[in-house]
Amino acid sequence: MSSSGSSYGDIHRYEPARESTVAAIAIVVLTIIEVVFVGVFTYGLVEAWGTTQAGNIYLGLLLAAIFINLAFILVLYRKEFLPDVMIVKKRRRKWEDLYLKEEQVQGEEYWDGAWEHVKRAVYPYHKK
Repeated sequence: MSSSGSSYGDIHRYEPARESTVAAIAIVVLTIIEVVFVGVFTYGLVEAWGTTQAGNIYLGLLLAAIFINLAFILVLYRKEFLPDVMIVKKRRRKWEDLYLKEEQVQGEEYWDGAWEHVKRAVYPYHKK
């Protein structure tokens, strides 16, 4: 779709969603199960099931089931109903993250200017 010289923010790849009927039916069924779990959890809170150890464990398992079910709904929706879009981003080179100038990328040799440092330490007013 785009050439290698894509600019920042260009859509590099766009694949429309599959929109599967089976996935739609699965999402509806999982949503009905989710509503049932939430209803039972709410009923358990109102009836104070959490005051006993067994009831507290049961409420915890219901809450875990609610979140796992919701995760499956979201995974199915994301996989089957959202388009696959890749947007070109401008990558910075690693040395740019260190706030270096381009001529400083290679660094300096350890011994480069060592004699100048010695001369400056002995006689600080020495000119280069």
